[in-house]
Amino acid sequence: AAFLTERARLSGSRLLAQVSEHVAADPFVKVKKLIKDLLVQLMEEATAETEHKGWCDTELVTNKQTRDRKAADVSTLSAQIEDLTAEIAQLTQDLAKLAAEIGDLEESIAKATADRNDSKATNEETIAEAKAAQTALTQAMAVVKDFYAKSAEATALAQQTPAEDAPVTFDKPYKGMLPEGGNVVDFLEVILTDFTRLETETANSEAAEADEYKKFMFESEKDRALKENE
Repeated sequence: AAFLTERARLSGSRLLAQVSEHVAADPFVKVKKLIKDLLVQLMEEATAETEHKGWCDTELVTNKQTRDRKAADVSTLSAQIEDLTAEIAQLTQDLAKLAAEIGDLEESIAKATADRNDSKATNEETIAEAKAAQTALTQAMAVVKDFYAKSAEATALAQQTPAEDAPVTFDKPYKGMLPEGGNVVDFLEVILTDFTRLETETANSEAAEADEYKKFMFESEKDRALKENE
C-alpha cells in the first residue's frame, strides 16, 4: 500500500491513489480486482490513444492528398487562364484586323460605286449626244438630198434649148463638191457612221462596266458578310 501510495504521489495518478487506498483498507480481498481493473483501463486508454493516432495519421494523409490535388487544380487553372488570356489577346488583334479590312472594303465599295455612277452618267450622255447627232445628220442628209434632187431638175430644164442671152447654168446636177473629193452627202454619211459606231461602242462599254460592277459588288458584299460573321 505504501508503494502504491508513493507511486500515485510521484505520478499524480488518481487511479493509483484510489488503488492504494483500497489496498490499505482491504489489502487481501480487493487488490486483485483493482489491479485487474487498472490493467483493463490502461489497455483501453492505450487502445484509444492508438486509434486516435491512427485517425490523426489518416487525416494527415488525407489532408496532404487534398492539398496536392488542390495544388494541381490551381496549376491547371493557372495554365488555362494563361491560355485564355493569350486567346483573348489574339482575338482582339484579329477583330481589329477584321475591322480595318471591312473599313477598306467599304471604302473600295464607295469608290467603285461613285466611279460607276460617274461612268454611267458619262456613257448615257455620250449615247444621247450620239443619237441626237444621228438624228440631226439624218435630217441634214434629207435636206441635202432634196436640194440635190431639185438641182438635178433645174439642170435638166436648163439643158433644154435656151435663148442665146440666157445666163450660164450647170450642165449636170450640183452635188456640193468638197476640196478633197466626194460630196456633202458622202461626208455626212461618214460622220453618221462615226456617231452610230460611237453609240454602239459606248452602249457595249456601259453594259460591260455595269456587269463588272455587279460582279464586284457581289464579291464585296459576300466578303464583308464573311468578315462580319467571323
